[in-house]
Amino acid sequence: MKFALVSVLPLASAAALPALAPRQSYFSFGNAFSTGPVAEDSFIRQSTTTLVLPDLQSPHTGNLGLWPGVGTKFPDSDQDGQLVQGLAISTVGYGSPCNFDANEVKWCITASTYDGSQQDGDVVAADPGDHVTYDYKYNDATKQIDQTVSVNGAVVSTLSTTSGVGAGWGTAMECQQAKCGTVPEHHYVNTTLIMDVADPNYSQTLGMTGASGDLVTDDGGKTWTVADIKIEEYTYT
Repeated sequence: MKFALVSVLPLASAAALPALAPRQSYFSFGNAFSTGPVAEDSFIRQSTTTLVLPDLQSPHTGNLGLWPGVGTKFPDSDQDGQLVQGLAISTVGYGSPCNFDANEVKWCITASTYDGSQQDGDVVAADPGDHVTYDYKYNDATKQIDQTVSVNGAVVSTLSTTSGVGAGWGTAMECQQAKCGTVPEHHYVNTTLIMDVADPNYSQTLGMTGASGDLVTDDGGKTWTVADIKIEEYTYT
């Protein structure tokens, strides 16, 4: 994702699946919708979005992860930021809870944070067409970011980590282990970002690759919304 303050994250996020499948020498990113960094005096207090799960990639090869992520920062510290990234994973082999037979059409859903290693919540299976909601909220009492992941309105996975505060938000399409074929078009709907302090220029940080969506605010930059983020079909070649 495109954050000056957390520029290490595109490399760090290449390890998005190691707790659920071994790290591979091959990895590549597809289309994305990316925002950030926030204004220096603000941070993302809460973000919410719902991924409508597409069909699995075709052919069903490689380890594919679709995820909305918040890259973080530690204000007044030299500590590297982390990546809060609830996951929707499609993998084949390796014997992890997310690995199904090649003919199965399931996604694997979990709350997750990458802090140098992968921290995961409970793991559940979901079907194409299911609505997966990812909510990340800064907790003032604990100084942690609380993740709540729901499938069709039912909470299935949670995770709280000391990860600093949100510096930017975006989506990713990540492939490991082998080329992941063609990933169908998919959508993130009802996306909301709530800032700690209004950031009226945040829309100027928007970057899109094979994606579209209108990032708007009705309150001067305290709350930003995108009704529908469209991620176009992508083929790993």
